Amino acid sequence: MRVLVTAVFERIVYFSHCIDPTDPAHLVLEVDALLREGDADGPLLLPVADWKRMAGFEVVDANLPRLRSGGRTMTRDGVEYITFPVWERSR
Repeated sequence: MRVLVTAVFERIVYFSHCIDPTDPAHLVLEVDALLREGDADGPLLLPVADWKRMAGFEVVDANLPRLRSGGRTMTRDGVEYITFPVWERSR
């Protein structure tokens, strides 16, 4: 599943939508947002709730344990996020 991110603030993805629903168990972020200093200092964080909105509860419930056990999630201020540690800025 390819997810287009259009707003990021202090690493948290605030606005995103699915641009390719193929293979919703494997997320790929594409960022088309203005990034200011501090917005991408570390992994980008996509709320699990947003993934559920885009992929559906069944897909997330089946795949979230794999991401958790692989260290690909974190909780911040009571919200669970999927982390995207590797990304490249397009030129």
